[in-house]
Amino acid sequence: MYAWLSRLDRYFPVRYSVWSLSVLLTIGFAIYWHWTGTGDISAIVCAVFVAVGVRDMLQSHHSVLRNYPLIGHLRFLLEFIRPEIRQYFIEADNEETPFSRQQRSIVYQRAKAEPDKRPFGTQLDTHVEGYEWINHSLAPTNIASPDFRVTIGSAASCTQPYSMSIFNVSAMSFGALSGNAILALNAGAKKGNFAHDTGEGSISPYHRVHGGDLIWEVASGYFGCRDERGRFDEQRFAQSAREPQVKLIEIKLSQGAKPGHGGVLPGPKVTPEIAATRGVLPGIDCVSPASHSEFSTPVGLLQFVERLRQASGGKPTGFKFCMGHPWEWFAICKAMLETGILPDFIVVDGKEGGTGAAPLEFVDHVGTPLQEGLLLVHNTLVGLNLRDRIKIGCSGKIISAFDIARVMALGADWCNSARGFMFALGCIQAQTCHTGTCPTGITTQNARRQKALVVPDKAERVYRFHLHTLDALREITQAAGLMHPAEFDAEHIVRRVSHSEVRLLANTLLRVQPGAVLAASDGRGPWPHNVFAMYWPRATARSFAPA
Repeated sequence: MYAWLSRLDRYFPVRYSVWSLSVLLTIGFAIYWHWTGTGDISAIVCAVFVAVGVRDMLQSHHSVLRNYPLIGHLRFLLEFIRPEIRQYFIEADNEETPFSRQQRSIVYQRAKAEPDKRPFGTQLDTHVEGYEWINHSLAPTNIASPDFRVTIGSAASCTQPYSMSIFNVSAMSFGALSGNAILALNAGAKKGNFAHDTGEGSISPYHRVHGGDLIWEVASGYFGCRDERGRFDEQRFAQSAREPQVKLIEIKLSQGAKPGHGGVLPGPKVTPEIAATRGVLPGIDCVSPASHSEFSTPVGLLQFVERLRQASGGKPTGFKFCMGHPWEWFAICKAMLETGILPDFIVVDGKEGGTGAAPLEFVDHVGTPLQEGLLLVHNTLVGLNLRDRIKIGCSGKIISAFDIARVMALGADWCNSARGFMFALGCIQAQTCHTGTCPTGITTQNARRQKALVVPDKAERVYRFHLHTLDALREITQAAGLMHPAEFDAEHIVRRVSHSEVRLLANTLLRVQPGAVLAASDGRGPWPHNVFAMYWPRATARSFAPA
């Protein structure tokens, strides 16, 4: 049989059979049309197929189409709908790609105020390595309100401290998100009394409509506070930073999705509205450099922190980064000790975070995951006796109340979530955020697509997701016998390290004792870990380069 098919394919390639059938049908329908006066539509349709097949055989871009005219398009169609087929019919409920159906469902249910309970026990394998749980108490507490808050702003020059929710909207810019999405997020934040990070795209008119509390992210492009040459303009910064709606100033050094990588918003996407918001020219490529132009050393960074704190009228000012070279972080710490200038807060962004598009190598292999980055920042500040003077926020795939409790046990004071609140807006994880064709109107500037996002309805969902997530956090905090999530410690979390062994996170992860890094640097004690022994001596306050 195989030999017969091979001989047939030599004289009449089987791969041309669909196109050949279209030729025969075109001829047949044409003859029928000629004799009966009907069948013209069928003949025209088949003729179009024939023409497409001829084009496939003559084009030089796709080998598949040259060899398989017409039928080769089926391959591209199946490839195009593969993510949807996988998401809806193949992937398991607990398969995180990047968020599992179970994770998305809990957001949808809480956002819609639907029952979020699960029957018949957990779907997770409690004996698999990496499974974690919270040890509960036999004497649960009773917490009146889930409105857990933390006060940001302890520096002497900070005259406007801010009492912030421990769960807030992470950085997402207008331009990356649609105007309607920004409106809904800020309206939800206003109703729920939590903060909304502007992202590096500056404060847009959509951020101002509802008056929700804002964290203004100032990045390397200085959007919203730049002059005509793209340099930082302190006067323009002060004008916006002193608005009552702005509560915190956050300097973005890097982000989890693509640390160390700049960005470009192509000219055609720079609409007059986006251009006005960012302070750039419409229709011209909008560049976000990989590094800041206002400083190039750790001391310079802290001087810039103090400069913005003063220009904002004494508002809490800090920086956000994804952990990279340890000596660079240690250099910033040495600059704090040398200058006496402290940020009011530091936000640690995990490499697993990110709503924007980035090169695959950056998404998969650049940057430090949240757990390791957060631990190093927390432990270093503890070891320098600075931890009680600097608050730590974090972001990176935080969705549920357990996620919040876990990172607070590792040292965070509050959490931010980007994709969680996108799910609350109705995101279906189509992963077309960078194409402008978002099916839910969240990450597109297409006016027609944006209309799918009804602001009042989605704002209510944002509010409810925040409310019900913190209520769930209240319940597990009570179950642990605590009165506030800030009391969670690594001793409350248990991790399975093998099929037959479990350990407390406190016995698994590094915990530095207060003052230990200072003592070791002065020769009064051992280094608490090899990372300090190796990189602390190489760090210098005057340069990000290793000594």
